[in-house]
Amino acid sequence: MRKKTFAAAGLLAAATLTLSACGSGDDGTSPIAVVSEESGSAEAATLLDKPFEKPDLVLTDTHGKKYDLRAETKGRPTLVYFGYTHCPDVCPLTMNNIAVAKKALPKAEQDELRVVFVTTDPDRDTSAELGKWLKGIDPQFIGLTGDFPTIQAGARSLGISIEPTSKDKNGKLVSMHGTQVVAFSPKTDGGYLLYGEDATVDDYTKDLPEIVKGENP
Repeated sequence: MRKKTFAAAGLLAAATLTLSACGSGDDGTSPIAVVSEESGSAEAATLLDKPFEKPDLVLTDTHGKKYDLRAETKGRPTLVYFGYTHCPDVCPLTMNNIAVAKKALPKAEQDELRVVFVTTDPDRDTSAELGKWLKGIDPQFIGLTGDFPTIQAGARSLGISIEPTSKDKNGKLVSMHGTQVVAFSPKTDGGYLLYGEDATVDDYTKDLPEIVKGENP
């Protein structure tokens, strides 16, 4: 793992930094700012000296049922990402990278891993829409939707900034959000690793076996 150590308190403060929207640039290639990392950082992951607590989120899953994030993922290796299905670039790339890496795990470890996608655009990302989108990536991935203030508070507790969906200068609806994937340990349920948008399939493939075991890659 390409990593650096960072204090959780610093990441929470960094959540106030500027972030941009998926595909909001004129050419559709503008990346989202990774709020937990310094601009231009080439590191794929940040290892926290003090892990984040898992967000106390009770939302709705792709089957229309209530999903308590802490209760449902307790004692399981868990990756959490905040994004939206209409994102043209970073969100699907991130989810697909994780899906490809997950397939390299033994079947039992694939079944143990929880990958949770929390929408930042709940007005458009209904349970049905999330289910349809995630099915094309990995049917085991968990999609969650709900009211925006609750989602925003959960993201903020992890140092991730998200803003309500709005129209860009071209009238296109965009969702502004940070791009971290947070890895939670099955041993402590603490979030101790953050992956930025530059994390590759190889990064996840190398790290997931250790993450599943609750070890630092």
